[in-house]
Amino acid sequence: MSVATFERQQPKALSKIKIIDADTHLTEPHDLWTKRAPASLRDRVPQVKTKDGVRSWVIDGDKLIGRGAHPSSAIRKDGSKARTIDDFMKLEFEDVHLGSSDLTARLAVMDEIGVYAQIVYPNILGFGGQATAKVDPELRLASVQIFNDAMAEMQAESNGRFFPMALLPWWDIDEAVREIERARKLGLRGVNINSDPHHHTGVDGQPIPDLATRHWDPLWEVCEDLNLPINFHIGASEQSMDWLGQQGWPSLSTSLKAGLGGAMLFFNNGRVMSNIIYSGALDRYPRLKFVSVESGIGWIPVLLEALAYQLDEIAADETPLLTPQEYFKRNFYGCFWFEKENISQTIRQVGVDNVLFETDYPHPTGLFPIDNLEERLKDLTEEERRKVMSLNAAKLYDIPLD
Repeated sequence: MSVATFERQQPKALSKIKIIDADTHLTEPHDLWTKRAPASLRDRVPQVKTKDGVRSWVIDGDKLIGRGAHPSSAIRKDGSKARTIDDFMKLEFEDVHLGSSDLTARLAVMDEIGVYAQIVYPNILGFGGQATAKVDPELRLASVQIFNDAMAEMQAESNGRFFPMALLPWWDIDEAVREIERARKLGLRGVNINSDPHHHTGVDGQPIPDLATRHWDPLWEVCEDLNLPINFHIGASEQSMDWLGQQGWPSLSTSLKAGLGGAMLFFNNGRVMSNIIYSGALDRYPRLKFVSVESGIGWIPVLLEALAYQLDEIAADETPLLTPQEYFKRNFYGCFWFEKENISQTIRQVGVDNVLFETDYPHPTGLFPIDNLEERLKDLTEEERRKVMSLNAAKLYDIPLD
């Protein structure tokens, strides 16, 4: 199939580098769950129905998880991009580029923009799978497993180019461990998790402990043993997902509130990263790898310095084995896409070995088309460019480049 002409002249990406895009999203086909669900759950799994006169994603028959069944794609069929929140919200599944939801079309888009492989995240169940909290454990688990099965199918069909991250049944630590093991056998290369599970109750009806507690040690252990990175995408919980809510003052326009909300989500990942660093888990599991997804990288050095300063000034009774900067260097990655000003200097300050490139395709704030990366990264050496554009992600996600 042909790829629609893009709205801007398409600058080619770095042709000598097999670029790995570390954050993209799938617009879930409307039958993703229903065509794979057992008959007993077919009417309950996530699907598109008309609710209150509006086509919407629902779960368990009538519980709303996506009013309007919005495709979460800003790329129109003709390749142009919706650049206001009002235009974006008017788009329906039939209006957006097929590359948002269809693997063959996605691969064609990747070929056109010069991207070799993509890491892929969900939409409908939440970036951290938080929408499953609306239903009973059996349906939650089935919805997560069907999604992971579908993603494994797409990965296998992509011939080493499309790598979705597995969702987890985080409300049940034993099931989460089993699903990680199952996902690894399916060939999936990383996991995606709710950043704030302590706002929910577990299968026993008791509050779920936060991620800094020993409750999560079995999950950290299996991820370390299987060499699976743990990805924290911005907005990976109800508490952090605030596109238009509390950040913008009431007098701002809807578009400006959306812009402010989107920008502030980047810094919320700093809260997640800081809690992990302070938790002590990295001393018990030194080989764990975490990725801060779609959050940019410019804020990382100052936050790490602030964490170290606060330890000295008001938490001197705490004695971590490493400094925050050392934990980051050993255990974390950050992703950049929109940053241009002094980006080479920023990458070196964060750590050339700790940076991944992303586009966020096909979301509204995504880098589309790719904006002259060669010029942006001209101050990096060729080896440094290869690391941040390809080699770091290839090593982290076990993606063959030959």
